[in-house]
Amino acid sequence: MKAAIHDIFGDPAEVLKPGTVARPEAGAGEVLLKVLLSPIHNHDLWTVRGSYGVKPALPAIGGSEAVGIIEAVGAGVDSGLIGKRVAAAGLAGSWADYVTTSAGSIIPLPDAVSDEIGAQLVAMPFSAITLLDFVDVAPGDCVVQTAANGAVGKVFAALAKARGVRTVNLVRRKEAVAELEALGMENIIATDLPGWQEKALALVGEKGAKAAVDSVGGEMALALCDLIGDDGLLVTFGTATGAPLALSSGTLIFKQLTVKGFWGKKVSDEMAPEKKVALFGELLRLAVADALPLPVGGIFPLDAVADAAKAALVPGRPGKILLQP
Repeated sequence: MKAAIHDIFGDPAEVLKPGTVARPEAGAGEVLLKVLLSPIHNHDLWTVRGSYGVKPALPAIGGSEAVGIIEAVGAGVDSGLIGKRVAAAGLAGSWADYVTTSAGSIIPLPDAVSDEIGAQLVAMPFSAITLLDFVDVAPGDCVVQTAANGAVGKVFAALAKARGVRTVNLVRRKEAVAELEALGMENIIATDLPGWQEKALALVGEKGAKAAVDSVGGEMALALCDLIGDDGLLVTFGTATGAPLALSSGTLIFKQLTVKGFWGKKVSDEMAPEKKVALFGELLRLAVADALPLPVGGIFPLDAVADAAKAALVPGRPGKILLQP
């Protein structure tokens, strides 16, 4: 089969190449998916660089999520699943014609959910909904988030709104404001404009935000702590700047703030199965209602994986870059 492969870790646009490898076979308890579309996530690119929490053995096939048709099943799996269209994440090597996964991890998709939505339905939306659950907010509470124009940020704001939670949505470029307003997002502030902190303070109100979630890092953490109220929570789940969090001891002490890290994989692995089912059900209902903002920024063939990786790194792209075998 055809696949996007890297023999070394490094710049994805340089080390990813199309190649031919043996088609995998579904083992016991597994299904074989014929991949229809597979997204390029930031964590996929970090994995190719060798800088993510999980390092694959080389040579490796990139990609970790896909929408596909079940082509075959392994021992112990209902053969009635063959031909079903499903979404799956946590995959090892989805940038290929075929990929295997546990039968227990697949999510059957209703016809109302397009391939473009199905390809993105699990990793980022599930990260967003588990992140919202992680910050433990109630209707009427306020959460500040950075990188609101990212895949997680867009879905996080939509989920919060559906649950009655207010969000203050920070972006680093003023050009992103109109894009998010077109998606129905509210309370958007560009941090490259003067006076943004005063606007944010006015939106969170006198009591401050219950929590803030950050994937920018660096000096932004100082500003976020100023926006959080007493006994609030700062969650970090990424670092677009690559800089360590800058924190004020005085603010942490006198507001009695808590700072936590969030890794979606670990949270998901430790989550009770019944809770996962409930959260995925919530996502599917919103997807069927076309209430999940999951735009596509381009679809590339596997042969153009280097170009696709470059496109995935372009600031301000309108949506997720997808690979199509």
